[in-house]
Amino acid sequence: MKKPGLFEMPFADIYRLYVMKAERKGRTRAEVDELICWLTGYDLKSLRQQIDLGNDLKTFFDQAPEINPDASKITGVVCGVRVEEIEDRLMQKIRRLDKLVDELAKGRPMEKILRK
Repeated sequence: MKKPGLFEMPFADIYRLYVMKAERKGRTRAEVDELICWLTGYDLKSLRQQIDLGNDLKTFFDQAPEINPDASKITGVVCGVRVEEIEDRLMQKIRRLDKLVDELAKGRPMEKILRK
């Protein structure tokens, strides 16, 4: 049986991994939530709904209220690829979120992660 691709993975599974990564490094679930809400425009209630519904990553990003206009300021390398050079729009959004969580886990201050 073929494993689902990244786009078909449940967002709840990815979310759980993000939280685990952050908490291992002394950060909090609330900080992960803040990053996700900042990037996607979800509020906490609608973020929880996405998790509870079991939506996949594609649906999660397709239903995002509004990708933050400052998302283009998220640059750097994730999985060996420069985020700003990813051509597939959905993959770029996923990798931008990965980058934000990486920065959180590395101890970067929230105001810098959120490009303020």
